[in-house]
Amino acid sequence: MIYNEDVALKVAEFLLQIKAIKLDPAKPYTWASGWLSPIYCDNRVTLSHPSIRNYIRQQFVEVVKSNIGTPGTVAGVATGGIAHGVLVAQELGVPFVYVRPESKKHGLGNQIEGQLVSTSGIVVVEDLVSTGKSSLAAVEALRSEGCEVKHMLAIFDYGFKQTEELFVKNKISLVSLCDYECLIKKAIELNYIGDAHLETLMSWRLNPSKWGK
Repeated sequence: MIYNEDVALKVAEFLLQIKAIKLDPAKPYTWASGWLSPIYCDNRVTLSHPSIRNYIRQQFVEVVKSNIGTPGTVAGVATGGIAHGVLVAQELGVPFVYVRPESKKHGLGNQIEGQLVSTSGIVVVEDLVSTGKSSLAAVEALRSEGCEVKHMLAIFDYGFKQTEELFVKNKISLVSLCDYECLIKKAIELNYIGDAHLETLMSWRLNPSKWGK
């Protein structure tokens, strides 16, 4: 679910402007899940642009204040959600931790880094949600430590039906600043894509796990 369509279109414009979104139907990208995709979203690029990262931070903060309330802790998902999570936690004046994909193989063997000063009302911050599996793995890691986790924020969400079902099943409310539909709408408006690419992008969206194979 997007927070606000005007915000979503603005974030989409930013992502296209700084080339955080790569569209190349002729040379598909391979995701970590193994899916082939004509689109790649690298939201880490936003961190290099102060005005954009500040806009994203402030919108996240507005979502928290208006929809959730002050969290006990903000948790960032490594690695893309760490910096944005820190910015949100700093603005809200609450503790921050981050969650690794798995426990370290050395040292203390931590999967959650930082101190869980408060385990109630944890809000998880992600840069991107695609299949949702890595995002929900972070939620599970927090819950295994006794944390109450009900909310996740993301910069961008592909909005796959199977992903939405996973979040419902795991009782997590996902709010994104931008989604695939708003991105495509803004890309058309800015003449970033033509009709041929649009057809490819829409057909991929219908069956991403099988596309290109």
